[in-house]
Amino acid sequence: MSYLKIEGLTKIFDGQVKALDSLSLTIDKGERWSIIGSSGSGKSTLLKLIAGMEVQDEGQVYLEEEKILNPEQKLVAGYDELQLVKQDNGLFPLSTVAENISRPLLQYDKAYAKERLETLLQVFGLEEKRDSYPRQLSGGQQQKVAIARALSLEPQVLLLDEPFSSLDSLQKRGLLDELNLIFKELEITVVMVTHDIQDALLLTEHVCVLSEGKLLRQGSVKDIYKNPETAYVAGFFGPLNQLPGKSKHYLRPSSIKPSPSAGALKGNVLLRRYFPEYDLLTVQVAEGQSPWQLICYERDVSEGETIYMNWEDEDVLTLKEK
Repeated sequence: MSYLKIEGLTKIFDGQVKALDSLSLTIDKGERWSIIGSSGSGKSTLLKLIAGMEVQDEGQVYLEEEKILNPEQKLVAGYDELQLVKQDNGLFPLSTVAENISRPLLQYDKAYAKERLETLLQVFGLEEKRDSYPRQLSGGQQQKVAIARALSLEPQVLLLDEPFSSLDSLQKRGLLDELNLIFKELEITVVMVTHDIQDALLLTEHVCVLSEGKLLRQGSVKDIYKNPETAYVAGFFGPLNQLPGKSKHYLRPSSIKPSPSAGALKGNVLLRRYFPEYDLLTVQVAEGQSPWQLICYERDVSEGETIYMNWEDEDVLTLKEK
């Protein structure tokens, strides 16, 4: 039995713009999924439809085989079982951390509400911040409060809409590590919308890729990385180098082995950029073609040099455009 099932969802705005086009997806209990795609691909619309916060034109969402009703079918939109955390964390500025987290619990038994609050403060490492106000917290801490609040009602599915877009890289890295451990401990189903593949790789095990409202690819991160099928999907995992004269054949930077003396292809080094574990080279390989990018671990190549490049046939990706 499927846990969260999305069946033939279509959403049309202004009578003509298809935000989603007959999209179907099945998510099992406890799985963590990322929804990735370019701006306007329908990611956030899909999340709102799953949460029961938007009206679809066609299709249906099911949670444990029960229909998720939309705002036209339900007096109060949304479900306790499906909690959505938006880009704007929506914290109440004049309420403390403890008050923000426990706000959804105001109508519940006081003993249960207090126990739930203490549990979440402990799980998210916010005990010392319980009496702080949002303005006194870092961006990462504010996001933890927003997610803790969403979990206060013990939902079955947590929906995250670009939750880390306002955080700097240092804040985000630490928060992602913490959330990974928390979600594993809680064994909660997570569906996250993101434009950042690194967030998807660090927090989820499954990915679905959208383009113009259509589902192009779905599956485990490993499977989609190894078998992206299209250049559009493969591009989310990093740069692609197109083989000269072969419109559908590509190499990833990590698949290319630079050599100073001999190789299948030669090029001129335009740029050399330092990274802690390697140099990233930008190389002109053919006139009129976009430069290649490749990784050099030896750090013995300079800008302006001619280098040769080799690769294994099995590393060549044969891809459709989209």
